[in-house]
Amino acid sequence: MAVKWTGGHSSSILCLNVNTEGLVASGAERGELTLWDGGGAPAGQLQLPKADDVTSMVFSPCRPTRLYTSHGETISLLDIRSLKEPIEHFHVNEEEINCLSVNETDNFLAAADDSGAIKVMDLENKKVSRSLRHSNICSSVVFRPQRPQSLVSCGLDMQVMLWNLQKARPLWTTNLQECETEEDSPQSAGQFFNPPLAHSLSVASCGNIFGCGAQDGKVRIFRVTGVKFERELEFQGHSLGVSQVLFMPEAYWLLTGGNDGKVLLWDVSSDVGKQQKSPAKSLQRRKAQAPASTRKDGKLNKVASNEHARVLPKLTIEHGEKVNWILCAEIKGSKRVLVADQSSSVSVYPLPEP
Repeated sequence: MAVKWTGGHSSSILCLNVNTEGLVASGAERGELTLWDGGGAPAGQLQLPKADDVTSMVFSPCRPTRLYTSHGETISLLDIRSLKEPIEHFHVNEEEINCLSVNETDNFLAAADDSGAIKVMDLENKKVSRSLRHSNICSSVVFRPQRPQSLVSCGLDMQVMLWNLQKARPLWTTNLQECETEEDSPQSAGQFFNPPLAHSLSVASCGNIFGCGAQDGKVRIFRVTGVKFERELEFQGHSLGVSQVLFMPEAYWLLTGGNDGKVLLWDVSSDVGKQQKSPAKSLQRRKAQAPASTRKDGKLNKVASNEHARVLPKLTIEHGEKVNWILCAEIKGSKRVLVADQSSSVSVYPLPEP
């Protein structure tokens, strides 16, 4: 059973984040922002101006008192020690922002919006240093750990892209619909009505493995090798769209949340861990073993047919409500998964130790 954190919001919670000291923040519709103590009691509340929905929030990785939030087309910087007026506002996006990410050296912030734009701000000079673009709504953007100049993004154009801040064009792009294999052909008609619109990304702490959740209910795991990435694994996670994916720290354990009201925990370490030592060699070996028909533009384009059946969740949480956001946080010495949904409360579930 979930523990419910209540009293912090009056409307649906849209996003969650936690700082390096374990303080949790939540953002909701109509500009509501709340900080929570470890016991699940509201420790601070703020009503952001114009009452735009708070769609994303991210703590500075270096300064845990600094919280960046997006509401409407605005990014606000808050000091959580005194939750009053925002310290600064940034207006660099032209449409509603869906996702924020700060790199681990705390000098760049990326904001993805409904126009498909990703505005990358230089936080020292407080100006836009790069404008990157998808052809449709950009739903998620994430800087890669250990690579502060590199980020990945995805959107409702079904594209997943790898970027480097030195270049305005993506280093590598994959279209999830074109990735479908011959084994998926019986579902091709269904694909047409339920295309793999990409909703969420999460990069593992190694920086080279990342997961993508899409509208077709599938989770895809990719490995970055140099200036490109390859699909490593794909499995059916949910009966409806996968709204959230989250790699847990220090492990290849992945949490996913879906529109089907489920939160699932996956252990993909045996699938991605094997090739950690020499990804380039293992990739060449896989290509050599693959029949020619499965190669496409020099990249491996086929996923073993038994993968869908082989990858099973380690834990299934029947949350019951469409999942807006998931977060992993250590509370009172043990890991918890926090879930935001259509309600005004945060649900907290215990997690097994990896």
